[in-house]
Amino acid sequence: MEKNAMTEARTLASVSRDTVLCMSLSARPGNFGTRFQNHLYAELGLDYLYKAFSTTDLAAAIGGIRALGIRGCAISMPFKEACIPLLDSLDASAAAIGSVNTIVNDRGHLRGYNTDYIAVARLIERHGLTPDMRLVLRGSGGMAKAVASAFRDAGFAHGTVLARNEAAGRALAGSCGFDWVPDLAQDRSAPAADLLVNVTPLGMAGGPDSETLAFEAPAIAAAAWVFDVVAIPVETPLIRAARAAGRHVITGDAVLVLQGLEQFVLYTGRRPDQAQCARAAAVALA
Repeated sequence: MEKNAMTEARTLASVSRDTVLCMSLSARPGNFGTRFQNHLYAELGLDYLYKAFSTTDLAAAIGGIRALGIRGCAISMPFKEACIPLLDSLDASAAAIGSVNTIVNDRGHLRGYNTDYIAVARLIERHGLTPDMRLVLRGSGGMAKAVASAFRDAGFAHGTVLARNEAAGRALAGSCGFDWVPDLAQDRSAPAADLLVNVTPLGMAGGPDSETLAFEAPAIAAAAWVFDVVAIPVETPLIRAARAAGRHVITGDAVLVLQGLEQFVLYTGRRPDQAQCARAAAVALA
């Protein structure tokens, strides 16, 4: 804790007119990105500063990034799709799925990226998840697009999107070659899922559904793997239930760290080593 305070003091003491500003936009700003990015700036000796914001005027906020020369901006719910018309171009990672989680400002040109997609693709490979697995993914928003697309591009063909919003659910399922259901109870004849993925706010700390399981106990018991993209808390109700059932788990902090690392690289052009990234993650998740 003392080392973290010293790092923060060094960062704030060095702020000047030349300091490069990065930021985030979210309906419910958290502290992970602020701590993670600022720790790495200090450790690598970079004259950068990161600050989290919310907004009720997205167009004005995006215009401010351009007008004030803000180098980069992380984009979270519910702005990942709504920001696209306000940008000048999209990287392939964002254009392919119609969802942005990162904006990079190059001399007034705003380009959108999706590092969520990159993070999930790496986790699929890291954990040895294979395309023959039967997947059920709950969610249909911008993050769900990134996650579903990563599984699709990894070769997963036996997928179901579980979403109460029929239009969004059908659209996401159709784009990935998956099925759509509003409720798993309506699909009892289908084989049990090998892999359950939650990409909704269910289980998120501070939310109205912080103690809600994203999947029912029978579905968890039948699965081999459970992946919860919710990162705060790391031990969500879904992850706790999966561990209790003896299932393999992937927790949301892994996504948070990997996508944050790729954002750092986009903003600064520097790639921290594994030890530096681990220290930043430990500070951010403390």
